[in-house]
Amino acid sequence: MPHHGAMRPVFTGIPGAPAAPGVAVVVDVMRAFTVAAWAFRRGAERIVFARTLREALALKARHPDWLACQDGAPMPGFDLVNSPARLRALDLRGRTVVQKTTAGTAGALAVADAGLLLCASFAVAGATAGALRRVRAQTVTFVVTGDGGRAEEDRACAQYIAERVRTDDVDAGPYLARARRSTAAARLADGVRRGWAGVDPEDVAVCLETDTFPSAMAATREDGHLVLRPWAPPERPASSV
Repeated sequence: MPHHGAMRPVFTGIPGAPAAPGVAVVVDVMRAFTVAAWAFRRGAERIVFARTLREALALKARHPDWLACQDGAPMPGFDLVNSPARLRALDLRGRTVVQKTTAGTAGALAVADAGLLLCASFAVAGATAGALRRVRAQTVTFVVTGDGGRAEEDRACAQYIAERVRTDDVDAGPYLARARRSTAAARLADGVRRGWAGVDPEDVAVCLETDTFPSAMAATREDGHLVLRPWAPPERPASSV
């Protein structure tokens, strides 16, 4: 079913991203925002983005009950690796997760002043498209975070979301096929073969599951930090009788 009101998508990498777009969708499929979607699925209350590993550990030192997550091999002081497959088994009810990743969190911080800042992966693609329709977004800046804006899996996901805003009748297959053939997918598969500690054999498959999570994810500033939560649509003003 087509939707009225054409949205104009703009695709950019982190370096070319405008500082304060009206609406931004930051895409990191493999793996930061698939991890974020699963963290919420497993009950996490919010995700605090850290600029550096040092900042992540400092936040955890101030809040010992927070869980710190980074990509790469497990590091002292960090509780979680950036693996959605590993996260699926954890109980994160009511927890705050501090996330620091090379691409995803850096992309979100680059457009932190956006009027509406959504973070996305295939897991929340439909929900993200629904949120963009709900706010009647005119121009949307899609930030392709991986490989300096060239990451095929992030670009495919961004284009899939943009197409889903236009019409619900979109086959995810071709977009997922591009993601499956991406450099990032090959890199994760290679990591599995090499026995890298921070990579799970199921990660790529989990990152390619589509619409597993019913809420879009929105980042806003709270207490000087950029904080991600499941998106709550703006309240409609009560119509006057």
